[in-house]
Amino acid sequence: TGGTINGTGSLEIQAQAVGSDTMLARIVKMVAAAQRSRAPIQTVADRISGWFVPLVLAISVLTFIAWYVTGPAPRFGHALLNAISVLIIACPCALGLATPMSIMVGTGRGAREGVLVRNAEALQALDKVDTLVVDKTGTLTEGHPRLIGLDVTEGWQETDVLRLAASVEAQSQHPLAQAVVRALKDRHGDPAPVSDFASQPGLGVSGTVDGHQVVIGNAERLKQAGADTTPLEAAATARRQGGAGVMFVAIDGKLAGLIAVADPLMADTQATLAALHADGLRIVMLTGDNETTAKAVAKAAGHIAEIHAGLKPQDKADIIRHLEASGARVAMTGDGVNDAPALAAASVGIAMGTGTDVAIESAGITLAHGSLGALVRARMLAHATMRNIRQNLAFSFLFNGIGIPVAAGALYPVFGMLLSPMIAGAAMALSSVTVVTNALRLGKEPVTPMRPTDTRHTGSI
Repeated sequence: TGGTINGTGSLEIQAQAVGSDTMLARIVKMVAAAQRSRAPIQTVADRISGWFVPLVLAISVLTFIAWYVTGPAPRFGHALLNAISVLIIACPCALGLATPMSIMVGTGRGAREGVLVRNAEALQALDKVDTLVVDKTGTLTEGHPRLIGLDVTEGWQETDVLRLAASVEAQSQHPLAQAVVRALKDRHGDPAPVSDFASQPGLGVSGTVDGHQVVIGNAERLKQAGADTTPLEAAATARRQGGAGVMFVAIDGKLAGLIAVADPLMADTQATLAALHADGLRIVMLTGDNETTAKAVAKAAGHIAEIHAGLKPQDKADIIRHLEASGARVAMTGDGVNDAPALAAASVGIAMGTGTDVAIESAGITLAHGSLGALVRARMLAHATMRNIRQNLAFSFLFNGIGIPVAAGALYPVFGMLLSPMIAGAAMALSSVTVVTNALRLGKEPVTPMRPTDTRHTGSI
């Protein structure tokens, strides 16, 4: 089926997209589109340009009149040359190049670093965010959990419960489901055929195996199926306190067991969160997992200020809307289908490149290699790009603020100097070259790490 991921095994593949329709070509197109996009800061230059042009024309006319009325002979010649010099030196080329050149270089730099920017607006938003919301599974953790325990109720054997549960989970793409399937295969078992398979995101899955109605999920999902999870709640709590995720299994409407799976943190999770926290971000974790498990993972990861557990996909989006309504500027990082609404709701969505296509399409930025450490580079890139844009805009305004009075003859009464149109043209061209050169510097300059004292973050983006 289109869009599925082959975790293990071999496949016979028929190529249905080549050339410009391939994923690589789509990435190239996305980067090119981002380089052509406009950052909101560009509107500052646009608004100023709207007033700048008529103002310069007015200054040119006033310069002509002032020199023609009060200037030395030949008055007309001096008036005409100075008026023309004002028009030439004030040509707003540098102002027009300030933002797009930085965006083009910055997004290209990001692509080389594994940070794919969909549009310039996302880059500017990432520079300003003060709250980072992260998913747990596949974002903070590796997304490749393994089964670490199986508890069953009286009357059931572990092998039977695992076989029935794994047969249903084999129909799911969820990483926790695949952990159950791998556990069955490691015990040399094969999933049985399943009918009536159904998935409820954030709750669990169900299906019919060998005539048995099997439901796997959280306590709420089993309650819907009419099963009481009380007999195994103590065992579930103990598993969660150890950082494991728990899935209850009901067979024919009665509790049969619980499956405990553990998903280790990514190698760079702790260092990444430390760096982002040092950069002033408040980190919030959202997960559909149980609160006890979520707290154990958050404690191991460190620097997580707030935890929301047991969430459905829409709950994540609602929390982000609430955060933004309270004044926070939110970036959301996730990788799954259930993260897509939250990614779309945030000021900037950041998808893991190893995640689902739905998540990637919902996000403004994609971390191509699926490493959370790339989020540090993305944040640094956003800072560097916006700083570069502000430098370019400041130089453009400063150049015109000094150049126009000089071209109008402000130095003549003191130094007897006038700026010829030829020199004014050269100065105008030099301003554009300066802006372009500063933007190109963004592509090569080392960017100061967020935490210089932490060698795990040294290097350049």
